[in-house]
Amino acid sequence: MSDANVVEILNAGVLSLELSRRAKKNAITTEMYAGLASAFERASDDPEIGAVLLHGQPDLFTSGNDLGNFLSPEARASGAGHRFLHAIAGCRAPIVAAVGGHAIGIGTTMLMHCDIVVAATSARFQLPFVKLGLSPEAGSSMLLPLMAGPRLAAELLLLGDAFDANTAKEAGIVNTIVKEDQLLAHALALAERLAVQPRDALRTTKALLKRSLGRTALEAIEDEYPDFERLLASDEARAIFRSFLAR
Repeated sequence: MSDANVVEILNAGVLSLELSRRAKKNAITTEMYAGLASAFERASDDPEIGAVLLHGQPDLFTSGNDLGNFLSPEARASGAGHRFLHAIAGCRAPIVAAVGGHAIGIGTTMLMHCDIVVAATSARFQLPFVKLGLSPEAGSSMLLPLMAGPRLAAELLLLGDAFDANTAKEAGIVNTIVKEDQLLAHALALAERLAVQPRDALRTTKALLKRSLGRTALEAIEDEYPDFERLLASDEARAIFRSFLAR
């Protein structure tokens, strides 16, 4: 399933996925989740795809979920967001992300499933789940402590404050920071380098890197899902969202 707000281009073994809903700050809808899930599933199964490049615009990645859409019964029943998490976490092809401007909520947690993340100096990240009356998702309750260490992970998840590219690099979310006007070219060059590597060796090495002694990312996603859904339906979270949408 494709979506007009997710632009797919396959060129020289690199599948580029652009979040393209700028008028709504690239807020992600159910249809966009379904389109992204299909694209990552395709990348995982198609040996012609050597790498995925995930990006928005140089000054905007995504403001997170489209709350109006996200809270609708139809959206919750579709399971598209959950399917997307499985698709990006299980993607066998390496993923390069280019992040500029806002990367909020899922905009930050999805990066934990990417293999190389390039951020612009303008990038601003945030994990506002507790502030919204929710708990973490996308396996971030496991991945962020592994990447950032338990102290910094607690600070970023419990307080939910915005943080810059330097903090994101300290937390292990970001590999490299570049100027905004160099962002997409730098990330594409990395994806192109990956795409010419021997496919089997590349995918086997990625799979080995994803193995852990404890929970896998997919197991963490499943552990988090019931609490996230329960809190999403709570009176407290609903009141916070109504206040947000009324602004």
